[in-house]
Amino acid sequence: MITLYDCATAPSPRRARILLAEKGIAHDTVQVDLKAGEQLGAAYRKINPQCTVPALRTDEGAMLTSNAAIAAYLEARFPLPPMLGATPLDKAEIADWHWRVEFEGFLPIAEAFRNSSVAMRKRALPGPQNYEQIPQLAERGLARLRQFLMDLDEQLQDRDFIAAQQFSIADIAAVVTIDFARIVKVRPDERHPNLLRWRSAMAQRSSMNL
Repeated sequence: MITLYDCATAPSPRRARILLAEKGIAHDTVQVDLKAGEQLGAAYRKINPQCTVPALRTDEGAMLTSNAAIAAYLEARFPLPPMLGATPLDKAEIADWHWRVEFEGFLPIAEAFRNSSVAMRKRALPGPQNYEQIPQLAERGLARLRQFLMDLDEQLQDRDFIAAQQFSIADIAAVVTIDFARIVKVRPDERHPNLLRWRSAMAQRSSMNL
C-alpha cells in the first residue's frame, strides 16, 4: 500500500492529498506533527532526511520526498485522469503555470511567513538546517505575492481552469497557494474577480475539502 507522510495543517502535503484524491488512489496516511518538531526527530529523519512533508512511500518501497517526485510517480503509475496534461502542448502549458504558481505564488508566501513569524525564528527555510530570518525577504515576498494574484486573475479571464482548458496540477497548486496566503493576511478581493470566480468553482470539488 502506498503511504503518505502528511501533516493535516501544512500546505505542502495538502497538494499531495488532493492529487491522490483526484486520481482515486487508495493509500495509508501517517501524520507528522510539525508543530511539535516531529519532522526533525531521529525517527522521521530515517524516513526523510530532508525533514519535510509530504513524503510518499511507493508500493516498491521507494521513498519520494518532494511534491514534484510524488506527482511524477503518480501520473506515470496512474495516468487517468491526467493531471499533468495529455498532449505535448498541454503538458508544456500546465508545466509552465505549475512552475509559476510555485515560484511566483507559493514560495513568496513561505518567504514572507518564515522571515517574519516569531514561531519561525531560526527556521527561515525548511529542512534539517537552521537559517536566520531576513526581514527584507518578508517584505519582498508580500510584494511578489500581490503581483502574482494580479497575474493569475488576468490568466483566468474567460477560463475555467488555469492551463490547457483542463483541471490539472496547476489548479491544485494554485488552490493550496491561495488558501495558504491567509497566513500572511493576503486574500483575493474585488480586484481579482476572475480569481474569486475560479476559487468558488474549485470549492465544488470534493478533493478541495482535504
